[in-house]
Amino acid sequence: MKKINKYIVALGMLAMVGCADDFLDTAPITDTTDESYYQIPEHAYSALVGCYDGLQVVTGAAGRTFYTASEVMSDDCFSGLGYSDNPDYQAIDEFDMSVAPAFQDLYNDTWIKYYQALYRCNVLLQRIDQIDWSGQEELRNRYVGEARFIRAYLYFDMVRLWGNIPLLTEPSTENIPQADPAEVYTVIAEDLLYASENIPSEAYNALPNGRVTRWAAKAMLGRVYLYYTGYYGASDLVGLVSQAEALAHMEDVIASSGHALVSDFANLWPAASTTEDGTTYAGEANEEVVFSVKYTYTSDYNGNTDGNHWMVLFGMREFMSFPYGNGWGITATQKLYDLYNDGDSRRFATVIAVDEEGVPFDNFEGQREYTGYYNKKYTPMSEYNEEGELVSSAIAAGNESFQIGQFQDYFAIRYSDVLLMAAELGSGSAQSYFDEVRQRAYGNNFTPLTVTSENLLNERHKEFALEGIRYWDLMRQGVGAAASELEESSTVLTGNIEEPKTISGANFQTTQGLSQIPNTQITLSGGVLQQNAGW
Repeated sequence: MKKINKYIVALGMLAMVGCADDFLDTAPITDTTDESYYQIPEHAYSALVGCYDGLQVVTGAAGRTFYTASEVMSDDCFSGLGYSDNPDYQAIDEFDMSVAPAFQDLYNDTWIKYYQALYRCNVLLQRIDQIDWSGQEELRNRYVGEARFIRAYLYFDMVRLWGNIPLLTEPSTENIPQADPAEVYTVIAEDLLYASENIPSEAYNALPNGRVTRWAAKAMLGRVYLYYTGYYGASDLVGLVSQAEALAHMEDVIASSGHALVSDFANLWPAASTTEDGTTYAGEANEEVVFSVKYTYTSDYNGNTDGNHWMVLFGMREFMSFPYGNGWGITATQKLYDLYNDGDSRRFATVIAVDEEGVPFDNFEGQREYTGYYNKKYTPMSEYNEEGELVSSAIAAGNESFQIGQFQDYFAIRYSDVLLMAAELGSGSAQSYFDEVRQRAYGNNFTPLTVTSENLLNERHKEFALEGIRYWDLMRQGVGAAASELEESSTVLTGNIEEPKTISGANFQTTQGLSQIPNTQITLSGGVLQQNAGW
């Protein structure tokens, strides 16, 4: 990042002693700035790696990540965690600051990390043409396409979470007001269109897993189109993408990308595909993954944040039972477990069902909002060491902490999503695409079901539960419809004592489904930023 503060101080001191202008313009000798760095294509590649790193950090190691918020706000999870933990996640779950009035900065670290990641993308995009790209224009356009995809990904998270955010498309330290969401979506759409046109049209596996492809950009365009037109009631995506154009992008992914469904749904997920006899896990680079955020086990407490830090929140509360590792206990709901029919293989692959699986969980005293169900798709793992002891897989991999050593990638977009989006967008093959997803789930138990809007939404719920998608699928049905789905009145165990769990649809409607803007940022802006309703 640009070393701006150092030079402001230095220039101020030089100005006070009356140094000449040509001296002030001398480039730093010991430090590289973004003005001097971009000289050869390899420099652009290094900066692009920095953009990916910014995405990795904000999605994996921010204080309250987008994924965690997406699940806790949905009807698939309660806030859970520990009996004596702070109630901050309960405020998110219940859209109610009265349960945690001291938490005025729920997302401050997350907000900061998003803008740090955006800064990296904006610097690269601003400086990339300082390099002579003669004869390598396609490489230049690929790098720009990848950086613009990452920027679009970041802004799409932010505008859904907060709705009203400052929009920066170049490096800046200005104190600017929040943009109209349509302006943010215009940048998102333009970035994704550029990426879909300028990243080479090669098979998805021609690049190392985790790199942005043309197909990822096209798939993301479909997701953005459906959310924007649904939540905002628009007829198209800010005048840049029509329904027919969104569908054409999905059909192109289906026809040309090389992506396909993994044959067994359970093999998409490490925990669901692991037994004491071994694993059938399809791996992080399997044909169904259109885009993933990469993590590894090398995080430490010295600023190296390479791991999936949020995953520990979804593990069983301070308890291990092979193949499940210990965690902090965000719980899944009974409603989610009951959603699946007995013949649907996705139930076993999605939810850890403590009683049904015979898991000897016994930490009831330490668990808040216990339901008997946990997240299986993204749960910490355990394994037996050479001494036959059950240990966290993060520890076994070489990390000293199970909290920051989790390393499962986040599958941001799967091919099954492309199939169902194409069906929803009105493909002539809608029934075939719908059947393909359901046939995998039901196997020999498959019976045809007519593709309708209601059936599509229900199928998306079962297919993508606990993948950070369900809440946003509800939001794009309209705030009123989402409120009725999110309303909750049930009984849970906290400290092994029954207590009511209530989520008010009225609270959700007051917030319009948007989240708290950090009050520290409002204060730092001198009141230029305005808080969202209900927070």
